[in-house]
Amino acid sequence: MFNAIKFSIFTLILISMISSPLLAAKKGNGRKGKYLFRKNCRTCHIENGSAAVLSPNSKTQANWTKAFKKDVYSKLKCSAEWEKRKAKDLLDIYTYMHDHAFDSPSPAKCE
Repeated sequence: MFNAIKFSIFTLILISMISSPLLAAKKGNGRKGKYLFRKNCRTCHIENGSAAVLSPNSKTQANWTKAFKKDVYSKLKCSAEWEKRKAKDLLDIYTYMHDHAFDSPSPAKCE
């Protein structure tokens, strides 16, 4: 009986240690990110715009994760625009782009 209780406690501790990082991962608001992307980024990232055409399904989820790293986006022409955004807004835009990438379970259907 005592061994069963110790085993149960050990199992619960192990499960909580494994699942904690998954639960702690920051997740932005994709709906807000879609709005922010269209308001702030889409003005340049359209056909015949001043920047390359860009939409969530332009990249894979891994590519979006890489693109939103500071050492990557700081090298872009529009890095000054990125720096103006609040960290929460960037997280929201990232969530929208990542969750609707072309290899995601729910890719964006339109540009």
